[in-house]
Amino acid sequence: MQGFISIHQAAEQWGISERRVNQFCTEGRIAGARKFGRSWAIPALAQKPADPRRLKKQAGPRTLSPIQPLSAPESTLMPLMNTAFTPGSCLKYIQSMESGPRQDIAMAEYHYFSGHAEEAAREAEAYLCSTDMPLKLSACLIYAYSNLSIGQIQRASFALREVENVLSAAQASPHLQAAAAFIAAAAAVLLHLPLPDKLPPTQDFLPLLPPGLRAFAMYVQAHYLYLQQQYEKSAGVVDATLAMHGQDYPIPAIYLHLVAVMDYMSLRNPELAQQHLLAAWRLAQPDDLIEGFGEHHGLLGGMLEAVIKKGWPEDFKRIIAITYRFSTGWRKIHNPQTGHDVADNLTTTEFAAAMLAARGWTNQEIGRHMNISPNTVKRYISSALRKLGIENRQNLKKYMLR
Repeated sequence: MQGFISIHQAAEQWGISERRVNQFCTEGRIAGARKFGRSWAIPALAQKPADPRRLKKQAGPRTLSPIQPLSAPESTLMPLMNTAFTPGSCLKYIQSMESGPRQDIAMAEYHYFSGHAEEAAREAEAYLCSTDMPLKLSACLIYAYSNLSIGQIQRASFALREVENVLSAAQASPHLQAAAAFIAAAAAVLLHLPLPDKLPPTQDFLPLLPPGLRAFAMYVQAHYLYLQQQYEKSAGVVDATLAMHGQDYPIPAIYLHLVAVMDYMSLRNPELAQQHLLAAWRLAQPDDLIEGFGEHHGLLGGMLEAVIKKGWPEDFKRIIAITYRFSTGWRKIHNPQTGHDVADNLTTTEFAAAMLAARGWTNQEIGRHMNISPNTVKRYISSALRKLGIENRQNLKKYMLR
């Protein structure tokens, strides 16, 4: 190929092993390198990457500003999540990226957030052992959640353990610790698990994140506050983050709006909840980024049934399919670790009605919200009680999401 040389030729020119050249390519340290199958084509004029340890020694010690951002534009830490692409241009943006690990992990993100878990798991798996730690952490998060959806719980658990291992080993590097803390917090909170013991305070790592990831970290914080039943405070975090350019980053913004739906349904304000759901939908639908809706279904208080099912019935069916797949894997990790037996044998409609009943909604209120009759609500809740083996609505809280 004119203008390019092979890994073997580069190794001979630079006086290093072919394995080392391949590692440079995988880590994205050779500008313009292109992957073809299992090998790489390297620009003929490319220079051997400098040894970062030697550069550090030459430069001498330096002090990092506590507000210096974690990553440059070419960072491999969840690059798609950290991008302010225009809704409808997600795939076009990924295709415009330079070939290499960053583009690969962005495509894995896209496949995950659009509900294609098998593709996302396969693409992320290639980077689980990367020496580029932000790339490895991104791969672990995508791989863990993708494998929840395809029923590979051992693989998901392995990836979650790898995140905690990186967090434990990252104490000496503030930037790596920030990356690991961000991924570890996201993994734990979305599974409703206790936060890792070694997780630093949010205020310590949040300033080190770039803007898009900072917005998603605020979603994680809002979700955590929701779990503590601090609904007003959680909604305030959402509003503040969206006002401070969080809305510019579609993936974090979708998740922020969804946690606001959770908050306002808990505060019994379905009008505001619906506004946030539609805002999330306007961001998600142009690129088919529907995974978050399926992940959050049980916490949205029947809002998908009330709004999306009526206006977008085919999309609703796909979201519900995601819900069933994701929630089955989610419970297999969440229930044993927390001792909280979240119900796993209800239909999504039964779960939505039972969730509202557990929050004190009457059959009439649930019916108006979900566009069904009070008698139909009664039938759903009776079925839920029978499946759970309980006699009254007061006991539903034990089996509902918290």
